[in-house]
Amino acid sequence: MSEQNYQAFWNEVLNLIHEEYKAKGQEDEFTLWFNMTYLKDTLTQITVSVPSKMMWDMMVKKGHVKEIQDKLYEMTGQNVDITYVAKKDFILPSPPVAEMPAEEKKDSPAEQTSESEKNKANAKDFKKHPQLDENFTFDTFVPGENSDYAFRAAWAAAKDPGGGFSPLLIYGGSGMGKTHLMQSIGNHLYNEKKGNIKICYISAENFTNEFTTSIKNITTEKFKTKYRNLDVLLIDDIHFLIGKEGTQEELFHTFEDLHQKKAQIVFTCDRPITELKGMFDRLASRINSGTKVDLQPPNYETRQAILRKELEILNKHIDPEVVDYIAKNVQTNVRELKGCLITMLNYADLMNHPLTLEIAQKRLRDTVSQTSTESVTIDTIQKVVAEYYNISISDMKSRKRPKKVVIPRQIAIYIARKLCDYSYPELGNEFGGKDHTTIMHSYEKVVDQLKIDSVLDSTIEMLIRKIREYKK
Repeated sequence: MSEQNYQAFWNEVLNLIHEEYKAKGQEDEFTLWFNMTYLKDTLTQITVSVPSKMMWDMMVKKGHVKEIQDKLYEMTGQNVDITYVAKKDFILPSPPVAEMPAEEKKDSPAEQTSESEKNKANAKDFKKHPQLDENFTFDTFVPGENSDYAFRAAWAAAKDPGGGFSPLLIYGGSGMGKTHLMQSIGNHLYNEKKGNIKICYISAENFTNEFTTSIKNITTEKFKTKYRNLDVLLIDDIHFLIGKEGTQEELFHTFEDLHQKKAQIVFTCDRPITELKGMFDRLASRINSGTKVDLQPPNYETRQAILRKELEILNKHIDPEVVDYIAKNVQTNVRELKGCLITMLNYADLMNHPLTLEIAQKRLRDTVSQTSTESVTIDTIQKVVAEYYNISISDMKSRKRPKKVVIPRQIAIYIARKLCDYSYPELGNEFGGKDHTTIMHSYEKVVDQLKIDSVLDSTIEMLIRKIREYKK
């Protein structure tokens, strides 16, 4: 079959998918995940161009490539392979994740001294930006399953500012590392350009205050000049702008100006932009037009790696059992994880006493009881999901079949299966005495939907955060 025939089918398939996403109100998702350019074909293969290998891998993982293949088969009756050429393959640094268990990692004094001297040398060469925390770099961020995509996207933005990862939105709960990743981008660029680059890091609150002051003092032109001549704009906690119409309007025009000039723009938020009520549609659409990455609570292995990295940075050494205890019991976020470690180190220094497991258990008893996700219960999951979808707990446990009840029930079952150690029959009992096959069907229904619905994926991530942070 000729290239022209395949390309015609290709164009028709993408148009169909575009219409489907548009009908679901997910046009931004289509723009992000179907960013491909048709290059050539053979009898059994189509080759397309994509922004990067990382983007292609995510498209495959999310099922978008198969989505195209299935529709091509429906039209042509041919099983066509799709291969890619990356416009720009980003070379990523080796993630600073220690794979070796802490108890097996025993550096000699000479090796420790060498590492310490190397860190001092790096610190000496580091160029400090006045608005950025010099501790927030890619080298000090420990990526894991919860943050690997976000880490790679941030690194890609730092390596190609204003390119395929601008704008970049990093979202997630408090203390997950959003500001760390955002400032890592700024620190990398500032040092790579040896300070010859205009970078501004600012919280959305301070951006609002500065804009309001410029109106009061009749200096809005000066304000516009400052922000529209940047090479990199980093705005933290964009959710603060909810309901602040004047600031949103100004940020929209600033965004348009910077985006046209190929500046790098990065935002952080505590949730997906689609969940912000009171944000102008056109500003939300601009922010949503780029890459969106989320940060989840780290798993046990990543928590151990984070603690070991922090000890390395602080040049401290403690009993591996203490590291393991903190990693197993503090599961909410990175900030609290590091906070517990610092609490222990400070106690040991002040009391001039070796830090033992017994002391750690005693000193962290209250913290551990508050932060451990072992306290997540089916009741909490049902309450949070029911409140979000505005249904009652009795509806969730009932056998009612309206869509507005069925979908929340299926989502609650899916989350319960992920967060709690319950079998299908046990979940059936918790959801009104339902048969285990019904529970299994509900779980698998959500699993299947997640392969094609990124909005549902974001919603479930947000609900899990709310559940973990839920206070009885």
